[in-house]
Amino acid sequence: MWIKICGITQVEDAQLAVEAGADAIGFVFAESPRRVTPETVREITRELPPSVEKIGVFVHAGTEEIVSTCNIAGLSGVQLHGESFASPVSSQASEVQARRTKISTPLRVIQAIRYDGNSTSFALQLRALRAQSAAGDDVHAVLVDTQMAGKQGGTGTSFDWRAAQESFLQQAPHLQLIVAGGLRPENVRHAIQTLQPWGVDVSSGVESFPGRKDPQRVREFIRAARAAELEFTEAGRPTAGRI
Repeated sequence: MWIKICGITQVEDAQLAVEAGADAIGFVFAESPRRVTPETVREITRELPPSVEKIGVFVHAGTEEIVSTCNIAGLSGVQLHGESFASPVSSQASEVQARRTKISTPLRVIQAIRYDGNSTSFALQLRALRAQSAAGDDVHAVLVDTQMAGKQGGTGTSFDWRAAQESFLQQAPHLQLIVAGGLRPENVRHAIQTLQPWGVDVSSGVESFPGRKDPQRVREFIRAARAAELEFTEAGRPTAGRI
């Protein structure tokens, strides 16, 4: 189970998440109470082990800005929000991948999409992403957040996991699907049991206030996610989408 603790703003919280067992740390470079600068993130990533992924979250950002931020901040991945998903794979993902030679580290590209309550359109988006993934490596993982007016991500609200379950289970063996939106220590086990994702992503659900993580809730979240993964392993049902 790939676990990302997002909305990190200071080195102490990043180190806490790593020590608790997170696989990835997320930094927001878009309008948000958790927004950080590339220079601030550089000071944080220098203190983290190479094995931990450092993911930058971008909304409607230009490709050159993304490439520059990756190099300054020492990022190993990007999470892209803000595209139109009538054709769900962002052209920006392809552009970023085309500029990988300009980025100093190997790069994971995560495409964010939003579940709007319509299971049919959601299934179509995932099928289109699967086709794109089969044709190349522009997108390495797909993050699913909740559709909310005026927000591209970071909603802090769960989507209907039960309604999305069928599409998740059908496409999870082919796509690395990440659940986001409204996750917290109290419900992450249920989300994993319902959707069997490749990964989970949390920000506000483990905070004491915006931009500052609560140590106990971070540890509880990661412990609950790992326990849910173990349940699948012991039952002989590996979590879907796991490589």
